[in-house]
Amino acid sequence: MAEQSVLGEGLEAAARLSPEDQEILMEVLRWRRSHRRREEIAREIAAARKEFQAGECRCATPDELRKEILG
Repeated sequence: MAEQSVLGEGLEAAARLSPEDQEILMEVLRWRRSHRRREEIAREIAAARKEFQAGECRCATPDELRKEILG
């Protein structure tokens, strides 16, 4: 419930900004989200490489994956 309150407060504060400042805020938020996603992907890649090097997974073709997923 507190998270909704923080979000609501943030939205109210953003509504009080000038249109130019709202644009800047949106760009900053997009950049931060993009940056976080890149970091997340980098962690996932590092984990996948570690699993592969440890022999915990194998290479597969798209057809092999499709057959495995679809049964």
